[in-house]
Amino acid sequence: MRIRFTKMQGAGNDFVVLDETRRRLQLTPAQYRFLADRHFGVGADQILSVRPSPGPGIDFEYVIHNADGGEVEQCGNGARCFVRYVRDKGLAARDTLRVQTLSGVIEPRLNPDGRVTVDMGPPVFELAAIPFDAEGLQPQAAGDWQKWPLVLGEGAAGSPVAVAVLSMGNPHAVQEVADVEAAPVAGQGPLIETHARFPRRVNAGFMEYVDRGRIRLRVWERGAGETLACGTGACAAVVAGIRLGRLDPRVDVETRGGRLTIEWAGGDASVFMTGPAATVFEGEIEVPE
Repeated sequence: MRIRFTKMQGAGNDFVVLDETRRRLQLTPAQYRFLADRHFGVGADQILSVRPSPGPGIDFEYVIHNADGGEVEQCGNGARCFVRYVRDKGLAARDTLRVQTLSGVIEPRLNPDGRVTVDMGPPVFELAAIPFDAEGLQPQAAGDWQKWPLVLGEGAAGSPVAVAVLSMGNPHAVQEVADVEAAPVAGQGPLIETHARFPRRVNAGFMEYVDRGRIRLRVWERGAGETLACGTGACAAVVAGIRLGRLDPRVDVETRGGRLTIEWAGGDASVFMTGPAATVFEGEIEVPE
């Protein structure tokens, strides 16, 4: 099967975007993995599918598959690329859209400066909804919130890592670190991602505070490994830092792929993310049956 694609990136988080507004491609998990493969396919952290509106008041459906072929609930950097794609392709005329994702409706907006702002909805703190199994754990109070001790590895010795747990449409475990470049992302990331207390796995964030309006961040993404940027991870980190009493309501997040700006007024207010979105190239590829 030969398909057309667009390669895009948002702060270095890269995507293969597929137009399924006219017909479903009906790709299998193995075919998504092929597209994401950086040696034999196009290469991407996620595959984004643009599909028609599923109902009244919604402009499009936005479907995300990770590099491992699994479908996931949300991708913030991808959402920015999504709105840039549908505007550039003439699939939409408005700069603000309502888009259905697996975790709910989001509203990305193309700004005059070319950056894209996405209303990511409010963060979720209810442990069962994240989901996170806290049975038998004693949380550590911090700010107006808490961090949870997480023992990594079966029978692991020493002190557990302390993580702030929340969902931004997908689950996140955020860890405060003194130096993000020295953080054990490759070592701890897979152990946190697959930890038994997260039944749907989790994205592992490593956050360094620069000041109350700026952080540095690395994220080990569920099903993708470490990426150059993670939009929902940036949102989760800033929300965690605000609730832990360390950050102001507007924060610049420095990732290895670029800068994102996150705003959250607290409580049940939506989290707003602003950042770049760009097309890299377009092409066709033969996908194995």
